[in-house]
Amino acid sequence: MSLILSFLRKRKKGRTRKGNLWFRRYVIEMALAASRTKGTYLNALYHRLVKRKGHKKAIVAVAHAILVIIYHVLKHRVPYRELGADYFDKLNATYIKRHHLKRLESLGFKVTLEPLEVAA
Repeated sequence: MSLILSFLRKRKKGRTRKGNLWFRRYVIEMALAASRTKGTYLNALYHRLVKRKGHKKAIVAVAHAILVIIYHVLKHRVPYRELGADYFDKLNATYIKRHHLKRLESLGFKVTLEPLEVAA
């Protein structure tokens, strides 16, 4: 039960721990480069966070995500699997649909949605 509740807790602000300054510089440099790549999960993560937290905190968050990715790749000995730039859109598809519907209706439009037919 506590494992389930740990996922529901909010993450409060905190400081980064003390560590190797040289390694920190390299990881931050990797995060800066990853935030500029097009069509990747790390780029989408950066752009999602920079709106709310600012550039520096978003870069530190991307650097943390890179370290988590490295940890899992080394621990489980599996290749890195790119989630893609639309990962967060797929994750919150119902929220995004409802949000944009309300925005259009507040602007005075009547909107009906129909799913696209997938050509196979």
